[in-house]
Formats: sequence, C-alpha cells, structure tokens
Amino acid sequence: MPIAAGRGIIAALVIAAPLLAQTVPVKEHILSNGMRLLLVERHDEPTVAAGWVARVGSANEAVGATGMAHFFEHMMFKGTNTIGTKDPKRDAEINVLQDKVQAGIREEISILRERQRRGEILDIQDPKARSERHQQLLKDFDVLLKEQRAIIVKDEMDLIYKQAGATGLNANTSNDRTFYHLTVPSNKLELWAWMESDRLKNAVFREFYSERDVILEERRQRVDATPTGKIMEAFFAMTWEAHPYRWPVVGWPSDISQVNREVADRFFATYYAPNNITAVLVGDIRAEEAIPMMERYFGRIPRNTKGVPEVITTDPAQVAQQRMDAEAETTPMVFASYKGVPSVHQDAAALDILGSVLNGQSGRLNKELVLKQKAAAGAQAFNRTQKYSGAFFVIGVPTPERKLEEVEPMLYAEVEKIQKDGITDLELQKVKNQVLADAYRRLESNGGLVAQLAEAEGAGSYKDFLTEPETLQKVTKEDVQRVAKKYLTPENRSVLSIHRKQAPAGSAGPEDPELAKLPEALRGNAKMALAQFEKETDVAKLKEGLAQMEAQADKLPPQVKPLVEFLMQKLRTRIQKLEAK
Repeated sequence: MPIAAGRGIIAALVIAAPLLAQTVPVKEHILSNGMRLLLVERHDEPTVAAGWVARVGSANEAVGATGMAHFFEHMMFKGTNTIGTKDPKRDAEINVLQDKVQAGIREEISILRERQRRGEILDIQDPKARSERHQQLLKDFDVLLKEQRAIIVKDEMDLIYKQAGATGLNANTSNDRTFYHLTVPSNKLELWAWMESDRLKNAVFREFYSERDVILEERRQRVDATPTGKIMEAFFAMTWEAHPYRWPVVGWPSDISQVNREVADRFFATYYAPNNITAVLVGDIRAEEAIPMMERYFGRIPRNTKGVPEVITTDPAQVAQQRMDAEAETTPMVFASYKGVPSVHQDAAALDILGSVLNGQSGRLNKELVLKQKAAAGAQAFNRTQKYSGAFFVIGVPTPERKLEEVEPMLYAEVEKIQKDGITDLELQKVKNQVLADAYRRLESNGGLVAQLAEAEGAGSYKDFLTEPETLQKVTKEDVQRVAKKYLTPENRSVLSIHRKQAPAGSAGPEDPELAKLPEALRGNAKMALAQFEKETDVAKLKEGLAQMEAQADKLPPQVKPLVEFLMQKLRTRIQKLEAK
C-alpha cells in the first residue's frame, strides 16, 4: 500500500473513532395509553425542541382516499373546541350543516360521474353540466362557509405559540409518517403538552371542505405547474406495481376533491390514537418532571384498542426492465431506479455506502462522466430507504453536445465496474467517515436530533437510529459488491428518459435575451425557477433565497455557475420591482 494512502486511512480512522463513541442518552417511557415518550436532556440553553410523530403516511391509505395523511397535516392546525373559534357551539352546528350539504353535492357528483362514464359529458367539474339542485347546494354551502369564517380565529394556535416565545411550528408528511414539531422555551413545556394533547383529544376539523381546495391548489403549484411534476408521478406509479408507494403523498385530484368528514374521522381515530404516536423532547428538561407532565396531559387521550391495520401489499419481483420516455421544458436527464430494501433491512447500510461511492464531487460518476469523459453536466447516485421498501437511483444529465442515449450506458458501466471488481479500502473508509461526520453534525442541534429520532420511530424504532454507526462500520467491501450484484440488475431497473420538449415549428425563441445566452442544457431549469419567482410575492422569502444562492455561489461546479448567476440577477430585479410598489 502506498504510504500516502496508508496515512489517509489512519487519519480517517482517527476522525471516526470519537464519532463511534458518540451516544445519545435517550430515556424511553411508555404512557398508560400506549403513547411512547423519548427524552434527551441537554441543558446548554433554556429551550426544548419538541415534536411528535404519527406512524401514518400515504402508504396507509386506501384506493379512493389517497392524500388522506397529507390532508390531516393541514387539518391538525385548524384548532380545537377552545382554539380557533369565537363561538364553539355555532361552529359545531355549522360543521354538521356543511356535512349534510356536502352529502347532497356528492350525490350530484355521482350522477355526473356516471354521465361521464357513458360519454354524455367530458368533465364532471364543468359547471355547465350541473343540475339546478347541484347549483343550489353549492350556494348553500358558500353561505355556511362565509358564516363559519366570520367566527374563526385564523391561525390562533400559531399565534399562541409565538406569544409564548416558541418558533418553527410546522409539520410534514411522507409515505410512512407525519411529523409535527417546534421549539419552545423550557418554561413553556407545559403549554406545549396542553396544546398538543388538546389537538389530539379535541381536534375540530373546521373549514374541512374548503381545505380540499387549498390542497388541490397546492398540488397544482407543486406538481401540475412544474415541468416534470406529472412525469415523476407517472414514473413512480410505473416503478411500484402494487405497493401504495405508487401514488403521490399529496394524493390524486379525484380523491382529494371527494374526501368527506366521515372517512376522515375513521382515519383520525385509527392512526392518530396515542398508541400509534411517539413524542420526542430534546433540550432543557428533567425526565422526573417531564414524564408526569406528559402523563397528565397526553395520558387522558384514549387508545385505539383495535390497533392499526398492517400494510400487507408488497411489490412482486420485477420481471423485466421498465422504460418511460417523456418530453418536458427542462434539462434532459436519464433517471434509473432499482427496487431496494426497507430502512431496517440488513442490506440497507451497504446500499447507502454504494450510493456514496458513486455520488459526490469525488465520487466515481462525477470523476468519470463529468470530469474525464465530459459527457455529463452532472451525475449522481443515492439509496433511498423507506419503511416498507426502498429504491436506488442513478441519474445523469448530458452536456449539450451529448445525447441521453450516450450517457445512460456510461452510468451503468460504473455500476458494472463495482459489480465486477468491487470498491477500494480507501473508498470504503472515506464514505464511512463522511456518513458518520454527517450524522454527528445532525445531532448538534436539538431540532435535528428530534427529527432524526422521529424519523427512526416512523420507520421502526429509535434504537435503529442509535445502532446506525455500529451497523455502518460492519459493512465490508464484499458487502458493497454483493448488494450491487443483487439489486442493481437490468430486470430490476425502471428507467425514465426526459427529453427536451421541442418548440413548434416557426415559433419564436426565448423572449429573454439573457436566457438565450445560457447553455441550452440550463435553460429548462432557468425557466422553471423564473416561473417560481414570478409566483412569489413575499419579499422576505425572495431575499432569503437570494442570500442562500450568494452563499453557495463560489462552491458550485463551473458548469452550473452561469445558471446561478443568471437567477441571482433575476431575483434582485424581482425584489426591486416588488419593493418599488
């Protein structure tokens, strides 16, 4: 072994040693109703990062009710019997009346759906196809909606928290879990316990039906209005043949628009019961004080004695490579996905290392395709594990001079080299050190640790998170080569090729002369970003985005710098225009 390489490994092991010794002193307690409580005491500052994770995501939904988990992410901020309304009694009455009117509207939509099936109408959303009864029901609902909004206290939960000095109230939904979190001053922990237990025990889903429209608009902006949004949805629907991962977390529009309170109430009672929830507290707390407090507030919520239905559908073994070709106003790219393993699987760590060996500035794909052959403007690989399964991705973006058909086999060639010859000792140790260092950095902040523990609970147990460093260190070169051979096979591969959408013959070129100066491979991303800039009217958010770009500009690869410089200039112009109003 060369001396320099030997020193590199020794230095890497020295760096890794203290990271291996890092332990998180998690205290676990199960409340009387089955709710799990995880506590980590850190007295560096007088705050507590607090969160709770419900083990429910889009994978727990049923056909006809997709998007339900994400829908509840919205609903849980609507308030309770005591928060969010000036008149709880009338608020409850209006909810009942809305349910009755919406039941009638669903009857009318069912008639339209049958007419559409018979070819009598094209679109069940077409106002011209509605009956007089349907139109009247919509008017009746609008009257009820306006009355309810007059007695609603908008965003009262957020206001109460802010007045108490709390920050970062937010939530997010994935395929497997829904996570609610914020940071509170340590002397306001009891306020958090009351507020969060109240919205679990006494949640009121006001503005229920109008929120469907909010989510549909969110879907339009994030999916329908982006160049590749619908394409990626179609690709994942093709990749996952049977498993619920095949539908998007936000749900299908036809399901979102028809969800009703009866279905939602059953979903909430099943998945938002305390025995399906883990609360996580990290910061300036004392377990002997916090545990009785949590029992006093959260312990009053009744458990779900029936338990949570198990997700039993699994994808059958893929029998042949699947391909999808699409066109979009974006940079051309090839996107290959291989079905992988769940996050707790014994092969997950080896696949993670395989992805890291291929990925990054010093990874094999960048060295070979970008730097050496100059065939790709970018190339990456990563392993994504989830609760029930996973996928390994290999992605390539050709330079303007090369075609997708040229770059795709180059990606596979780098995978095949590892399948044939394996990886080096230095590559293995370097990746282990990087992963451990990244894990250590995520532990530095209380909020980061809460998120990591909650994520582990959503997929399995927090103990899986604690044993990750040990599991990683056990991975050998032979393991990495073995999983490359086992999972990255042609018959286990789904491929998406996105070609640039050609402008119609005789159409004009880019209206913006500055856009025309960009390399052709970057124009699609530039157009997409500009569209987002135009939608955003919050100057503070635009300035934050500009600051982030400026901070990262010097660290970016040369091939993308023209794009970033172009976007920074456009952001400055957009900000100036808004401030001048």
